[in-house]
Amino acid sequence: MGRIVGGFAMSHVLGAPAGVEAQSEIVFAGMKEIGARVRALAPDVLVVVSSDHMNNFRLGEPVPVGVAVDAVLTPLGDMGLPKDPIDGHTAFTTGFVSFAGAGVVPLEGVQPDHGIMIPLGIVDPDRQFSVAPVYVNTVFDDAPEPAQSYALGGRLKAYIETVRPADERVVILAGGGLSHWLGVPEEGRVNVDWDNAFVDLMIGGEHAALAEMTNLEIRQEAGNGGLEVNAWIVLAGAMPGSRGDLVFYEPIPQWASGMGGLALSPDV
Repeated sequence: MGRIVGGFAMSHVLGAPAGVEAQSEIVFAGMKEIGARVRALAPDVLVVVSSDHMNNFRLGEPVPVGVAVDAVLTPLGDMGLPKDPIDGHTAFTTGFVSFAGAGVVPLEGVQPDHGIMIPLGIVDPDRQFSVAPVYVNTVFDDAPEPAQSYALGGRLKAYIETVRPADERVVILAGGGLSHWLGVPEEGRVNVDWDNAFVDLMIGGEHAALAEMTNLEIRQEAGNGGLEVNAWIVLAGAMPGSRGDLVFYEPIPQWASGMGGLALSPDV
């Protein structure tokens, strides 16, 4: 059976440092710390759970949960990010689609945008790892609810532990969040209290409480962009009860986001 040897989550935006130099340094240093921890674990597969930003999916064909199954993926290159190819892990991704069942769709020809590439670019700048991108829709209605995201994480855990080869090492990296409002009058707002409460549940191992949240609640308290924390909830579902530590947190209204990152240990 395979093993989840580590789990991490981080916001997946980076803004200009002008005017927020000290905060941006803290954020970038925290992201690099997460990258160092991931590389130290030497995963055979790096599962990246994140969202798309209407670059690969369209309103007419919404995909609740999609898994990129190509052996090689070429990044979109939005936000000036590099387009160096990514090694996919077709055996892992196609197997997970079959195992996960209804609601999980295989995707071909995906060009990962910044939702995948900012976390991945910091964690794996030299393209060392085979990557399994998992997309959780947070843009189109109806988006998966936290309970569904949590259950998806449970299916991912079961797949790794019962189907994957013995001693395969898997790290899960969730991207997105924390609170942020985009393209609406509240843009630039950050709900620090909500961010802190959400992170406390994550690192305190109180993951069942995350599954009890609703997207309506998250929209109201953390913004439309805050729905991206469903990727973090997938991570929680894959590592239920695991405790961890907060690596960094900075509220940066200039970036329209609560910027955070954390690590979970597989040891409950």
